[in-house]
Amino acid sequence: MYVLVTYDVATSSDGGERRLRQVAKVCLNYGQRVQNSVFECKLEPADFVFMKQELLTIVDPAKDSLRFYHLGNNWQRRVEHHGAKPPYDVDGPLMV
Repeated sequence: MYVLVTYDVATSSDGGERRLRQVAKVCLNYGQRVQNSVFECKLEPADFVFMKQELLTIVDPAKDSLRFYHLGNNWQRRVEHHGAKPPYDVDGPLMV
């Protein structure tokens, strides 16, 4: 499954900067950053459950926003990219 994860963390609140770093770190463990607070993640359903639970324990629901867009397995038809950064090739080679 392919999931787009977006978030908005209130950094002006107590602990906001820390929550922002934690959310980004969790998202990096599961996917690729495509914009500042936007990640594309190709996941198994069980991995999605774990990622979602991790993120929900970090964010403050009274101050922060977390969104999951489920693009499914046929996501190539649903993602269109234009602009400066090259598109993320989820099935391409991984360079370390």
